[in-house]
Amino acid sequence: MSSAPSDEGALDRHSEIMNMLGTIREAIVPAKELSASLIEEHRKDMQEAMRLKVELDSIYEAIERTKREIATLRYAGAQGQEINRVTDELGAIVSGTETATNAILAAAERIDELSGNLAARLSGGDQEFAREISDQVISIFEACNFQDITGQRISKVVNAMKFVEERVHEMIEIWGGLESFKDVETTEAARDGDDALLNGPALMTDKGITSQDAIDALFG
Repeated sequence: MSSAPSDEGALDRHSEIMNMLGTIREAIVPAKELSASLIEEHRKDMQEAMRLKVELDSIYEAIERTKREIATLRYAGAQGQEINRVTDELGAIVSGTETATNAILAAAERIDELSGNLAARLSGGDQEFAREISDQVISIFEACNFQDITGQRISKVVNAMKFVEERVHEMIEIWGGLESFKDVETTEAARDGDDALLNGPALMTDKGITSQDAIDALFG
């Protein structure tokens, strides 16, 4: 009869163990669900990180392309100052056309003066011929108005080019100055044929260039 209490104790321990196993099982299920949730969240974070990396790579490539284009503008072409050279060339066009127009107007004024004197000394058909010369001189005066209009238009282009030049310079400074661009590969197109031989006309600001006045003095 002494075995009854022992059996009851074993049943109690068994019941206690089963209850503990049930508690552990209940705890394991939420843990699995939590692990699955964490894995899904981590997967989403990885996808977002990959998308961000793609966007950053695109930004980096765009910056590198921009630096190559700026380096090409800055270092390629005549004397390594292509964009500055374009502005100077346009300015030289305005100056050159103005000088030539003034010379034409001065010569036309002299012709007009001479034709007037000649008409005063002539008569009949000869006088009419001299007046025709004067009329043609007036046509020269009217045609020379092109210089003023052309000069204004080119000046607008020069101002636009200077604006671009200033913006490029500011971007160069943002990226660390000219030193940071010396190793950047430029994209200047190769020159061949007659284009490779073209080098001029020279500007007054070019180094090592002999002025026309000096040449005239040499042969004068």
